[in-house]
Amino acid sequence: MTLQQIKTGLALFRQALLGSSTINYTEGSIARATFLLAVPMILEMSMESVFAIVDIFFVASLGAEAVATVGLTESVISLLYAVAIGLSMGTTAMVSRRIGEEDPAAAAQAAGQALWIGVVVSLLVGVGGIVFAEDILRLMGAEEAVVGVGTLYTQLMLGGCFTIVFLFLNNAIFRGAGDASIAMRALVLANGINIVLDPCLIFGWGPFPEMGVTGAAVATNIGRGIGVLYQLVYLCARDRRIRLVWQDFVIRLRMILTLVRISVGGILQFLIATASWVFLMRLVSVYGSDAVAGYTIAIRIMMFVILPAWGLSNAVATLVGQNLGAGKVERAASTVWQVAKYNVAYMMAVALINIAIPRPIMEIFTTEPQAVAFGVDALRIMSYSFGFMALGMVAIQAFNGAGDTMTPMWVNVFCYWMVQIPAAYWMASKLAMGPYGVFWSVFLAEVLMGIVGILCFMQGRWKTQTV
Repeated sequence: MTLQQIKTGLALFRQALLGSSTINYTEGSIARATFLLAVPMILEMSMESVFAIVDIFFVASLGAEAVATVGLTESVISLLYAVAIGLSMGTTAMVSRRIGEEDPAAAAQAAGQALWIGVVVSLLVGVGGIVFAEDILRLMGAEEAVVGVGTLYTQLMLGGCFTIVFLFLNNAIFRGAGDASIAMRALVLANGINIVLDPCLIFGWGPFPEMGVTGAAVATNIGRGIGVLYQLVYLCARDRRIRLVWQDFVIRLRMILTLVRISVGGILQFLIATASWVFLMRLVSVYGSDAVAGYTIAIRIMMFVILPAWGLSNAVATLVGQNLGAGKVERAASTVWQVAKYNVAYMMAVALINIAIPRPIMEIFTTEPQAVAFGVDALRIMSYSFGFMALGMVAIQAFNGAGDTMTPMWVNVFCYWMVQIPAAYWMASKLAMGPYGVFWSVFLAEVLMGIVGILCFMQGRWKTQTV
């Protein structure tokens, strides 16, 4: 690699971080367009995962009740994530299609309707969370000590859920418009504020009150709330690809119904996948804490190392939507195949590392011999499927970007509920493979996801999807 190539690469990376409202993703190099979208999307996803990690890090010193409060509340909020992610899929599909059609006014109208849906969801969840916080904690199996310590935390987290919903929706608007760098910067800002405020409000540092676990909820809501304000400033800015004005918030029932129709498939995709992972964890738990620990760490490692692959896949959703809107159907298809090659290359490289040296990777997180042994095998077995997983991720996001969220939903039903869960139970129990039956069921499901996803994509019905 020459010095000039390095300089060019660094300049492109800088452009990806800073963003631009003048880039046309329906023309020019597909590789360049993918890079400019994928880099901020990867960082955005990393930032979203930091919130829970930071909270649990500081709260851990407060005792088991505080940690249980955070864990149980996050479990409930994961259902809200499903709704927010599903709505985001519909929003990105509609906005990207209108941008591709060179109709930013219609894109802004779609964004305005998406925000109205966000208001309704936030009110329903927020009011319910404030009123029924104690009942929710008890329903989740919380002991009375946890209910006593954590009720206010749960009320604040659920009552302030609009910050979660609008972070997701606003970022979906930016991604659809091709302004992924703003989405990234909003989460960097929100996380930075949360990291600073968390210890101040939890432990009472300096002039701040000592609020215990409640302080974590206050810090998180303030951080996310400022992130939302940052997003809204850019959504109303004159020099961006998409600009919202008051007229965009006039309720358009037909557009709202279209958004809901598209989003339902996205919500179900997330719920189906989440439910399958919960069932697999329940199966593994039968075989002891070492098996659970090893499997959990292996899953966390896998989810971390595939973040770049998710960034590439999310870029596909924007590129497909915009190119379909521009009437460039074949360019949309070419984009999917080209990004699939990048994704497979990356995932295969990661798989080789996981297969070759899984033990040193596992030992970063635990030194318990049995947990390490289970984790090593789990990581190695699941890594065998990474090439197919890369294909499946790209195919699924291509459908979502085209506005066809139901096809991926049915693919998930088949691969996870009709194949993975029965196979896991059968191999673990009937074939007496124990937790290894669960590990191999993950391999089987991801291989099928890649094959079925690509076969459905090749049928081409997504090309005529109306949004």
